[in-house]
Amino acid sequence: MPTLRLASYNVHRAVGRDRRSEPQRILDVLRELDADVIALQEVEAHDSGGDMLAWFAQQTGYHAIAGTTLKRHDGHYGNGMLTRCPVKEMSLCDLSWRRREPRGAIAADVDCEGHTIRVVATHLGLRPAERREQVERLLRLFSWKEGDRAVLMGDLNEWFLWGRPLRHLHRYFDATPAVATFPARFPLLALDRLWTHPGSLLGGLKAHDSALARVASDHLPLVATLNL
Repeated sequence: MPTLRLASYNVHRAVGRDRRSEPQRILDVLRELDADVIALQEVEAHDSGGDMLAWFAQQTGYHAIAGTTLKRHDGHYGNGMLTRCPVKEMSLCDLSWRRREPRGAIAADVDCEGHTIRVVATHLGLRPAERREQVERLLRLFSWKEGDRAVLMGDLNEWFLWGRPLRHLHRYFDATPAVATFPARFPLLALDRLWTHPGSLLGGLKAHDSALARVASDHLPLVATLNL
């Protein structure tokens, strides 16, 4: 049976547990993951040089999709997607809520060995009311037609497994394991999540708990295997 490997990783601007910014460590973790599609959060670029996402793509050979959410005087910041699979269509979804930090999602239809899969990668806000509205917007990115295959993944910032945003998601997605990924040194919280449609698509879900991943960011990567 053909399989697909996906990962979601909050890279924390490449600032590790030692408070040093070292993109090389993140790159090395990406190579450890060896995933076909990777959703990244908290990726930044500077106008003076140093586009993290573009550099990752150049070093690995992945195709990069930028999902900038915050533009600053010296650069930009936000989500990213790296994919080995050809991208058939893609769009960016604005999830910004009131005066809170701008948020967004990347929606990409990728061709994986002849199978089209809609992959939505996101990073939700810190307030419960914010996340509830953002989940409503995210669900509109899926068609829910028979035969569709889809994945939603990212840093959902949902601290409570019984929170209303997750309960609403589970009206549409089958529940998946809540794997602790934060903080990276001693993971206690399942902030990084992944769901598939249909649920039978998911073959396995785990945290990538390598020695390097424990220091490269404040989150561990979340890795999934899909059975196509």
